[in-house]
Amino acid sequence: MTAYVFPGQGAQFSGMGKELYESSAEAKVLFDKANEILGFDITKIMFEGTDEELRQTNVTQPAIFLHSVILASTIENFKPDMVAGHSLGEFSALVAAKALSFEDGLRLVSQRADAMQRACEINPSTMAAVLGLSDGAVEKVCEAITDEIVVPANYNCPGQLVISGSNVGIDVACEQMKHAGAKRALKLPVGGAFHSPLMEPAREELAAAIEATEFTSPVCPIYQNVNAEPSTDVATIKANLIAQLTAPVRWTQSVERMVADGATLFIECGPGKVLQGLVKKISRESETAGV
Repeated sequence: MTAYVFPGQGAQFSGMGKELYESSAEAKVLFDKANEILGFDITKIMFEGTDEELRQTNVTQPAIFLHSVILASTIENFKPDMVAGHSLGEFSALVAAKALSFEDGLRLVSQRADAMQRACEINPSTMAAVLGLSDGAVEKVCEAITDEIVVPANYNCPGQLVISGSNVGIDVACEQMKHAGAKRALKLPVGGAFHSPLMEPAREELAAAIEATEFTSPVCPIYQNVNAEPSTDVATIKANLIAQLTAPVRWTQSVERMVADGATLFIECGPGKVLQGLVKKISRESETAGV
């Protein structure tokens, strides 16, 4: 069975999507439509922009969404048995699986980016990558910090977990992670504490937009970040998509579940190959553990 996976924020690069635009008439139509919907020339930034311009949240999220969804639309005989997306990538996966229209998906992604940016301004905060510790050890350190918000945010693969929280909380947690045996505890160049309670203002804002958007049952199950479970039920998909902003991305668990459900081939749709690397690490660890 074939699983298509879609990346999240951080996969962007200058020049992304340009080859698609120049080689596919269908892709060109969608890129041009995206400029109209967003009200600015995102293709120019994608094709020619600096790294700094591409790092702006209101650019990054729509850019990765566009690259991913348009790439999927150009794949001949695109027939996924299952899909999943990492954080933002969940919206790309839903459009590729025909649960959301291209236009509605792009509007929601743009609204999500703006809402997250506003939440970051309300609560200055950050994230850090913890390498070389078990999930349980990272969770234990986070739970022990009670006077600041620090939570697991991205279960990327065994030995790689991203934490999210207040600036002070993350500083304290990084020191404690190193004392607990982490190989590295490195603050990330992000604008806020994504997938944490500090995103509650964005969750409330996006909830209204998602509820007002028409979804249909996808052509295949989508394995969602919040619970790593497959779903084709529209109400469940919407609820999980809303909860995703303040809940951790359970990517390790999602890949493990897809493999258990029969996935033998993972194809990444989007800029870069970050998810392919994570899938290989997760699969290797699962085999070693006898899962």
